[in-house]
This record gives sequence, C-alpha cells and structure tokens, in this order.
Amino acid sequence: MLTEGLVVVHEGMGAEEQRLRRLVLKGPIAKTAQPGQFVAVQVQDLSISSFDPLLRRPISLAEISPDQDEITLLYRIQGRGTEILARVRCGERLSVMGPLGKGFSLPEVGELWLVAGGIGIFPLYALAQSALAQGLIVHLFWGGENQSFLQSAGLPAWQALGIPIHLSTLDGTLGDKGLVTEQVLRRLAQLFGQTKQEMHLSTQQITVATCGPKKMMQAVTELCYNFRVPVQVSLEERMGCAVGACLGCVCTLIDEEGTLIHKKVCQDGPVFQGEEVVWDESC
Repeated sequence: MLTEGLVVVHEGMGAEEQRLRRLVLKGPIAKTAQPGQFVAVQVQDLSISSFDPLLRRPISLAEISPDQDEITLLYRIQGRGTEILARVRCGERLSVMGPLGKGFSLPEVGELWLVAGGIGIFPLYALAQSALAQGLIVHLFWGGENQSFLQSAGLPAWQALGIPIHLSTLDGTLGDKGLVTEQVLRRLAQLFGQTKQEMHLSTQQITVATCGPKKMMQAVTELCYNFRVPVQVSLEERMGCAVGACLGCVCTLIDEEGTLIHKKVCQDGPVFQGEEVVWDESC
C-alpha cells in the first residue's frame, strides 16, 4: 500500500550522542500491520527540490496502534537518508509504503523469549505487546554497548511492560558484562541441562524471536538448535525497492530436502525460521 503518513510525534530518544529518534505516523497502515513487518519511507531534501536520495528507507514497525491509526518507527541517524528524515517536523506528511514483508508468528501458548542486539530491539516491542495481549509469558534478553545506549533505546518502556528483563553490556555498566548470548545459554542450560543427553522437558514450551547483528542471530540460532527450541530471526539486509523487484536483498536458505534456495528478505521475510538460514555467505 502506498499512502501518506501524518507526522504526529518526532523526537529524540535519550542521550543525543546515541542519535536515536522516535517517529509516530498517523495513517491507514496501522489497521493491517503485524509485528515484524516494516515500511519504506520516502526521504527527500525538499529544500533543494531534489529526488535524491531516490530510494526509500526501510524502517521496522516498533509499535502498532490500530485504534489510533498510528505506527511508531524508531531509528538511528547513520546516513544521508536518515539525516534528512531527522529534519521532518510534526504536521508534515511522508510518503510511506507498507506494511511490507512477512512478520513474526506467535505460539499459541507458553513462553516467548525475545533476544535483541543493539537497535535490533526496535521491531521486538510490537511483538512483545501482541504476545502479552495473547496471554503469553514474555522474557527479554537484550545486549548493547553500555547503559547510555540501553536507556536511550527504550529500556524504560520495556520495564513498564512488567516482564523479566535480562540485560548485557559490553562495558558492564548495566546488567551482565559480556554478550547477550551468554545469558541465553545460561538460562537454557538451567532449564534443559547442559547437553542434549541431559535435556528434560520444561513445564512451558519456549519459542525464541531474535533481531540484531548477523553474528548474534547466528549464535542464537545455534543455541536454540542445540536445545531443540524453535527460533525466528528477523534479517536486516540492504534493500533497494523493498517490494521484491530489484533482487538487492536476496538471502540463501536451505529447504527440508537440503537444497539451497534464494529468497527476498523484503518480500519473503524479513522474518524466517532460524534453521532455514544459511549464515555462511560462501554457501
């Protein structure tokens, strides 16, 4: 769907050096959007009457409010497109395509573990809200650079959900010092035993959803495979058209017969089953 979104909120998040922004758009996209989907926003420098940059910027849906016809986009300023987007003011309108892609699917019962690395936290908030509304038990495992980043990127909003939160920082300023995957491994080992031979059934079925750096998602997928826990991954690839025409975001998967296949992250994803993804790009 190609539509216009009215900017109702556009503000900085936390410490200015983190360069994080919160953008709320009012429009029809909220009526059909699902957690894990994204939108493609047109960003242009109108001060010079230019179509540059030509390509839209894909941004995940951080919050979906169908009753208010609003979607919330969280992003980090890290290139020319987002630099231009950051100058947009409330009351202006943006050309938006969406909702795009395939989002997350929720289990019917049990626990949903959300594993985030850095700004990979952004698409998981809408998923957490949906899971809680369905009555699922939600845990968050989140790793980042330091306390300033985690606080700026929305930790207070997550704490307001009242769910268990397991934090990791590289410098140890908040939560455990180290990688978020270390916390996930410890928790899985506590529940299931250290190895496949030691595993016993949990009283609750666990499903994992993860988003963040590729190496982190690969590690989470491998952990989940070892403990026979299903995992969904939200891939982040550079997109050109965001509608499957340019083939700029093709990823390699492996099907049930072991055959390598290629799919488009923008159209067939961005969410895939972790065991489907071929993480080694040489394959």
